[in-house]
Amino acid sequence: MRSILGPPAEADLTVKGTTILPRVKLPVIAAVASLIFGLSGCSAQHKDAEDMSDRFRGQLTAPEFPVGMDWLNTPEPLSLSELRGKVVMLDFWTYCCINCMHVIPELKVLEEKYRDELVVIGVHSAKFTTEQETNNIRQAILRYEIEHPVVNDSKFELWRAYGVRAWPTMILIDPDGKIIGTRSGEGSLAVFDPLIAEVVNLFDREGKIDRRAIEVSLEADREPRRILSFPGKVLADPDQPVLYISDANHNRILVVDRKSEEILQVIGAGTKGADDGPFQQASFNHPQGLALADGKLYIADTENHLIRVADLHAGEVTTLLGTGRQARRFNLPGTGREVAINSPWDLVLVGDRLFVAMAGFHQIWEVNINTAYGEPFAGSGRENIVDGPRLSAQLAQPSGLTTDGTNLYFADSEVSAVRQVPLNGEGSVETLVGQGLFDFGDDEGSGDKARFQHPLGVAWAEGRLYVADTYNNRVKVIDPGEDWVTRFAGSGQPGYTDDPATFDEPGGLSYAEGVLYVADTNNHLVRKLDLATGAVTTMNLRNLQLANDDLPADETFQLAPVALADGAAAAFTLELPPNMKLLDEAPSYLAQSGGKSVPITSLTTILPLAAIPGTTLTLSATIYACFTDQTGLCTIKTVQWKVPVADGAGQDQLPLTYSLTTPLGL
Repeated sequence: MRSILGPPAEADLTVKGTTILPRVKLPVIAAVASLIFGLSGCSAQHKDAEDMSDRFRGQLTAPEFPVGMDWLNTPEPLSLSELRGKVVMLDFWTYCCINCMHVIPELKVLEEKYRDELVVIGVHSAKFTTEQETNNIRQAILRYEIEHPVVNDSKFELWRAYGVRAWPTMILIDPDGKIIGTRSGEGSLAVFDPLIAEVVNLFDREGKIDRRAIEVSLEADREPRRILSFPGKVLADPDQPVLYISDANHNRILVVDRKSEEILQVIGAGTKGADDGPFQQASFNHPQGLALADGKLYIADTENHLIRVADLHAGEVTTLLGTGRQARRFNLPGTGREVAINSPWDLVLVGDRLFVAMAGFHQIWEVNINTAYGEPFAGSGRENIVDGPRLSAQLAQPSGLTTDGTNLYFADSEVSAVRQVPLNGEGSVETLVGQGLFDFGDDEGSGDKARFQHPLGVAWAEGRLYVADTYNNRVKVIDPGEDWVTRFAGSGQPGYTDDPATFDEPGGLSYAEGVLYVADTNNHLVRKLDLATGAVTTMNLRNLQLANDDLPADETFQLAPVALADGAAAAFTLELPPNMKLLDEAPSYLAQSGGKSVPITSLTTILPLAAIPGTTLTLSATIYACFTDQTGLCTIKTVQWKVPVADGAGQDQLPLTYSLTTPLGL
């Protein structure tokens, strides 16, 4: 849990016999946390209905949302006065925070269970400068698949109004607009679930529950379908011309030829799950880090809290470590499926020792790949930046790993640091760059003067340490011998140009044959950085149909019945925006279900039809289109037509037209 001090203390306050913690101004909201704990089992303790009514009803009026804030996932700003009749939960979060990420699935459970009575509103109060930008929050909403309204509290107005002191913090508001209580940290599902049930029951008896749905406008509905979706990590095989890409939000791994940039194989069905089995059936949940040895690809299956193994020869996925549930206790080693782990984010393999950046534990773990025994290797589990003996040092959400064969280097993201620990286990954790939980920037220079902003990736290459300085949209380099940090690539502003080079929150790095491969996460691209020249190019993936077979239709059109002559054909006209073109390397095509398909090579395509009167034709067009001035920035669109075939003499051609608009997210 993240925490910062609130305003100076002015007075204590007593609510319903509970003394509220000092250090915050009125209304003193944050300290109502003790009410939640008292209520979680109170229905069995208080039989008197009037007493219960008092306990499940708030007394402090919830502060209203200030005017002028940016809102996401909703067509217009919300107000608490308009939400009377709803139970409202405010989730104070910041998108860098692993604990905030862990709360999201808990909130999804509550949103589904109380979908008619509960409204969750994310209040994003940024820790890092980059996180204050509304578009960056939008990207986080898409990455974490958040479907409730979110307001950008960039100036901490709501944070201060509600007396919040830590990320994540949840505040529950009753249907009368009164605050019931608050709780900080993870594990809130078991606390809030029975409380919400009691509040709904109470206000339902009074006829105050409004079950009408609120209007939402999801950011996800305005996003194009992409070839990659938030790729988090990459791994270049040093012995083969192969690159492995964690296509995180497609829940799969792509195997790509580094030279031809052709997709060779897809590991995973692309569905969210934790199923082992053949590559085409196995499932993942937002995989990240990768490691490779002896024909086996080790995968940090981050949101499943598992370590998976893809046997590249057998074509099978198995599970090496983890129960599939997030661990709730620290420092409990164990073997295989019997030990619970916590948000593994990156991997490095040294012999039979698999090192895991265990972001949720604030530790580095070591796993023996032969015995599947895992245990902490560095970090006490306390979150901070404290050097010292490896198991007593304090880390803060390690998210990237690499090695030079002697030391393990890691990006310690929440303290904006890069740190190291000897592989032999005999030394201490030492910090190369980084100062504290709230010390960050974009500075070059000596280690004690240099600054990063939430780095997520590191790679050792040619005697130097390269860093994905994620929130600064740069790649930087550390020269360990000279203790010096230099900006290497990236303007510092988010973007997707090759010359000048720009990135958008790059998250992973891997090196092979003079090239640093960059998972350019928010651009949904993989970039290539030539270390000799500093030139950046964008991978233009080919053989896209292998990764996009059986796509569901983005749009379906129902046409009126039409009579067709023998030998009739569909005449398909595609209209493209002036700044987009068909991707030559990917076969856009027009097809009849159960019949022929033809490539779309020009703006007019003819498809011979097999049309039987009394049946319905199903025709589809799969379109791969890219921007003419930005190689690699592409979208995939699948359009379907349903055409009833009428009896009688008919026409020779069935005209079909589709106009592709410039995707909002590109």
